[in-house]
Amino acid sequence: MKKSTLPTLSEVARQAGVGNTTVSRVINGGDRVSPKTLARVRRVIEALGYRPNQAARVLKGDRTKTIGLIIPSMADPFFSSCAEAAQAVARANDSLLIVTATQNDPHTEIENLNILISHRVDGLLIAPANSRSQALCNLVNRLSIPIVAIDRPIFNSSVSSVVTDNFRGARAAAQHLIEHGCQRIACLTGESTLFTIQERIRGYRAAVSAAGLSSALYTSIKDYRSAEYAIESLLDGPDCPDALFTLKNSTTIYAFEVLQKLNIGVPKPIALLGFDDFELATTLRPSVSVVQQPVEDIGRAAAELLFEKFLGSSNGGATARATRTRRILLDTHLIRRSSCGCSTHTV
Repeated sequence: MKKSTLPTLSEVARQAGVGNTTVSRVINGGDRVSPKTLARVRRVIEALGYRPNQAARVLKGDRTKTIGLIIPSMADPFFSSCAEAAQAVARANDSLLIVTATQNDPHTEIENLNILISHRVDGLLIAPANSRSQALCNLVNRLSIPIVAIDRPIFNSSVSSVVTDNFRGARAAAQHLIEHGCQRIACLTGESTLFTIQERIRGYRAAVSAAGLSSALYTSIKDYRSAEYAIESLLDGPDCPDALFTLKNSTTIYAFEVLQKLNIGVPKPIALLGFDDFELATTLRPSVSVVQQPVEDIGRAAAELLFEKFLGSSNGGATARATRTRRILLDTHLIRRSSCGCSTHTV
């Protein structure tokens, strides 16, 4: 039995009674094709089930219609939500999103970048493992494709970025605990080399310093056991905290579980407020107050900015990297629930 073959552009042209160039114009948007001819060619394309040969188009220098997204983890709800928002924008622009994870390892990050580049992606979205990495900076500055940093900037580069105001969000959270009368606010976190965490630490310190209070920073939290050790050490110390400010949703969950295990009441004697919302925050008892980031907006804005750069690169012969570098800073929202001492859920 003879194998069926995919219809070709020439077959479409022959059945539609037009030239190959006309079919190509229809495929690429229909410029300089009359409405009547456009409709006829599209009917033939639909009837034959014709699909353009993307590999052949790439060889001719056309776009691959693929976008690379490099994030720390696909399991992290924050980044998976960013990825879904970015994917929706990619689909709307007839492109495929390819997602890779680095676990915040700079070496894996460079490897993933090189793989995506070898696959000739049209552009890149990246949440850098180290915003100040010279190796990453050198690599992205050499690339001609558009790049947008997501959640964290890439310093010393012309790469545009979409980030949230981590400093102001953390400062507002610490100030809110102070307004509840908290005097000894311990800050728990891990991954203190990350730009986002550094900004949150800076915001926390700014608030407690302005109130004339002392900071108590613990940066070794990476799992439940380390959170348990840190909290037990705080409780056994001379300055037992009356509030915990956690800088990541996983750290917030660990802290909540430890306080539950130790039968420590929340918000009295210890209030709890976390950075980043999480799925069960409203259903826990007490419900957990958080600094909420506009997660979907981050992914959407970054992807939209990337496609804006495509449009910029196609107008007037300008290169993609010649478009203006932009820094988009999104606001956070303090979600007041019960764990900080608020009696009602307010934003």
